[in-house]
Amino acid sequence: MAEYNPLHAWDVTPTEAVALQQQMRQQIRIEPLTAPAQTIAGCDISFNKYEETVYAGIVVLRLSDLSVVEEVGVVSQATFPYVPGLLSFREAPALLEAWQQLQTLPDVVMFDGMGIAHPRRIGIASHIGLFIERPSFGCGKSVLVGKYDEPAPERGNWSPMKHYGEIIGAALRTKNRVNPVYISPGHLIDLPTAIELTLATDGGYRIPEPTRRAHNLVNALRRGEIPATNRAA
Repeated sequence: MAEYNPLHAWDVTPTEAVALQQQMRQQIRIEPLTAPAQTIAGCDISFNKYEETVYAGIVVLRLSDLSVVEEVGVVSQATFPYVPGLLSFREAPALLEAWQQLQTLPDVVMFDGMGIAHPRRIGIASHIGLFIERPSFGCGKSVLVGKYDEPAPERGNWSPMKHYGEIIGAALRTKNRVNPVYISPGHLIDLPTAIELTLATDGGYRIPEPTRRAHNLVNALRRGEIPATNRAA
């Protein structure tokens, strides 16, 4: 079972949540991996911003062939309101519940969201990364903060995303002449490695396989097509 370090309680106010973000951002470490990754997990959440039910999914893949090692889906209830910039306080508890059900401890974790490309430099990939102490990064479909020059149209090209002069991520082209995805390191990983892993998990779609498969999992869970159980592949 995958464990994590409960760094704080979740029954906090938005004001307290901002204070926690300011405190925790000091603990984030952006650095290269200490060993080559063999497995990568994709994490995603599905919910209606006006409802409290949260569907969380984690899919663990082998990097060598992108085969599924394990997938877990849980249905939970959010206790924190929908507040832009504080979404990890709404989403993280359900993902951590799913994390605890994993039998496989992934080497790297990719989130459908942001790492340090966040107003206070602590998006969900950084926030949960600190809890699980695993290399974590974000692969978002849209920009939260930061500006970038459009990368060249061919797959593999990227340009830095900057916010107040600081490089916080990259706009990365994963397919030729398709809108980029937005990569940002979360914790215990650096930007070049996060870009490399995103390109290494290409399944022919704009969205890399870890988060694409996690997205499909939570949507199937939400539609009631699969049960909320740990299902090892």
